[in-house]
Amino acid sequence: MHIGIFTDSYLPYTSGVVRSIIVFTNELRRRGHRVSIFAPTYGNRKEKEENDIYRFPSLRAPTFKEFALAIPLAPSLSRRLDDLKIDLIHVHSPFIMGRVGAYMAKKMGVPLVFTYHTLYEEYVHYFPFIPRLMRHAVRNYTISFGNRCQLVIAPTNPIAEYLREHGVHVPVITIPTGIELERFQNLDSTWLRRHLNLPPEKIILLHVGRLGKEKNIPFLLKSFAMVLREEPTTHLVLVGSGPLKDELQNLVSTLKINQSVTFAGQFPFEQMPNVYAGADLFIFASITETQGLVIGEAKAAGLPVVAVKAFGVQDMVKNGEDGFLTPNDINAFTNAVIQLVKDLNLRRQMGRQARQNATELAASAMACRLEAQYKSLLAL
Repeated sequence: MHIGIFTDSYLPYTSGVVRSIIVFTNELRRRGHRVSIFAPTYGNRKEKEENDIYRFPSLRAPTFKEFALAIPLAPSLSRRLDDLKIDLIHVHSPFIMGRVGAYMAKKMGVPLVFTYHTLYEEYVHYFPFIPRLMRHAVRNYTISFGNRCQLVIAPTNPIAEYLREHGVHVPVITIPTGIELERFQNLDSTWLRRHLNLPPEKIILLHVGRLGKEKNIPFLLKSFAMVLREEPTTHLVLVGSGPLKDELQNLVSTLKINQSVTFAGQFPFEQMPNVYAGADLFIFASITETQGLVIGEAKAAGLPVVAVKAFGVQDMVKNGEDGFLTPNDINAFTNAVIQLVKDLNLRRQMGRQARQNATELAASAMACRLEAQYKSLLAL
């Protein structure tokens, strides 16, 4: 079959949504399907050389310069889709490109699938012209968009329930983004320490994610300051970039933990498995995740996890088995971290179990489930 993917974000921009598209696209192509991707341009010359990727002109988002907003003007799109013989359209956003995809699916009479990647109402802080009163409007809009589709995919069970409870009445199924387990073989556990010049006696706590308000990183920094007082050999590494970086660095200075926190920035994609493998413990406090793909990747590298129990994250950690889920309470979170920092045997035991549990999210298995859903829709 030939699947058309419509997305508001794609390479070179990186995010959980982009990773999900790449993972499923690679697996579907391995299974013999053709996948064409329709996405914004980012002004990169290499974009003109891409196969089966079609770029829309775009503008940079005024409050988030890394993000590009597609200009949905493509007079020849209908003819192109007809020429490509698209069988099904899968949208990964309910907004600009999602609307274009929905319009084309209706016009062509092909099934429309929507993956609900993001709790969009939790991101209104990036759009200052939208007052907080619009939170419900954003939620209602995304629910309404979901009901225009033949199938809605949620990355975790709690998100599927959330969608049903808030009014999505079309079929909603759970298919997590898979982990490419082959990337997490034969890892170099010394790479991160060598790259950051950290001594071997340091116990590295790792966070991977955008430095944005929605990730609850001030909570992590305040918790780490408490951990550090108890265990001075710990060191926190924050991987990622984002608009909150300056504010977070100021908080680190205020907490007087500068020497024990590294803002590592972003790493090349191919090095990320070694980044995970070089840490001792993965910590995560976001309360807005629909899945938390980085948790799955950390587990695939053999890291136990301490995370705040919220929305999709609670499906990603087996509490007491491969890590700990805590309330959104700094003392509970800190105590869980300290327990794993102090107990090397428990940390190793949970790390081994984390690696084993990550196999349940194998990308090939998740793509097989998605393929089955596509076939069911095309058979109607």
